[in-house]
Amino acid sequence: MAARRISSLLTRSLSASSSSSSSASASLLSSLGKNSSKNGSFKRFSTTTALEELIVPPLQISYTQNLIDGKFVDAASGKTFPTYDPRTGEVIAHVAEGDAEDINRAVAAARKAFDEGPWPKMTPYERSRILLRFADLVEKHSEELAALETWNNGKPHEQASKSELPLLIRLFHYYAGWADKIHGLTVPADGPYHVQTLHEPIGVAGQIIPWNFPLIMFAWKVGPALACGNTIVLKTAEQTPLTALYVAKLFHEAGLPPGVLNVVSGYGPTAGAALASHMDVDKVAFTGSTDTGKIVLELAAKSNLKPVTLELGGKSPFIVCEDADVDKAVELAHFALFFNQGQCCCAGSRTFVHEHVYDEFLEKAKARALRRVVGDPFKKGVEQGPQVLPPGPISLPPPLICNWKNLILSVLK
Repeated sequence: MAARRISSLLTRSLSASSSSSSSASASLLSSLGKNSSKNGSFKRFSTTTALEELIVPPLQISYTQNLIDGKFVDAASGKTFPTYDPRTGEVIAHVAEGDAEDINRAVAAARKAFDEGPWPKMTPYERSRILLRFADLVEKHSEELAALETWNNGKPHEQASKSELPLLIRLFHYYAGWADKIHGLTVPADGPYHVQTLHEPIGVAGQIIPWNFPLIMFAWKVGPALACGNTIVLKTAEQTPLTALYVAKLFHEAGLPPGVLNVVSGYGPTAGAALASHMDVDKVAFTGSTDTGKIVLELAAKSNLKPVTLELGGKSPFIVCEDADVDKAVELAHFALFFNQGQCCCAGSRTFVHEHVYDEFLEKAKARALRRVVGDPFKKGVEQGPQVLPPGPISLPPPLICNWKNLILSVLK
């Protein structure tokens, strides 16, 4: 099939459109550059010149320490690091900065809970009941969790509240259902032999999650490990630690024994590396970039040769055939690329279009991208909030804002 790759061409087409309105863009940036507070933060992202107050969620940040052996504790070093509101670059909270010593303490707690505690010895039915109680507590606190996810990550609140929180609850119902259905087999064999397999929990699971879907990644890592009877040390993404700490507290309210789930916030080269290379961790699961995945795999191999599960970045193709409904294809391709601010490991970042519908697709895709609503993610109808901020101290010009067309271009690139 004759096809042409459209992603870079669409970017260039948008760039041409953007340059033709550079004076209007400069005026827009100037009008949006007015301070909304004495520290110089801006009011909101906008596609218009009108300023509106940012919506500030009425949340109390209660959990910023590391969770080790059932207790929230400060980092061994006493250090903290800031976590930001990506809309403004303002600090939401200071979080305990875990490092190798905190990982050692968390692993020791997880090891003790596995070797001596009740969790792996519980009947699968009892484990499933705790997972179900946790799902009920998440549903009870879903409004706070959705708001906190948006505040710390920048994703649209409608996405967090209407899609991701219901999915989080459903995932734990699913994993709870698996707890008493994991079993071995009796295998036919030639001769007078009895052959059977037995599935047992592996032990202490080290888990490292990314920042793009903090709660969903928490579920995908924690749910299966707990359903099987393992204990866990989870390192949050340093950009978005707040919701994992919140839901970890809910797990203990649901009856999870101390030491079964330990959560350490910190940076990859310190806390993450210590977890991947720890001699008393039996398995590591990592979701993140390909380059970091290589490091995790190497650290695991050079320590105790622990098994590793990697979920890394991809460059997923989106193919539009000659007989496709172009309008529908444009909308689907737009969603595939822009969903979650384009911060998705399976984003449709390579679009291939049959040459007979290429020009039509290009014009309609450009028009759809320019209609994308960028703004305060707490505002109804906003399709795209800010990109997540990098960890650690930041130095950004006030106000932290960008022209909406340029933001779209940055995602398309």
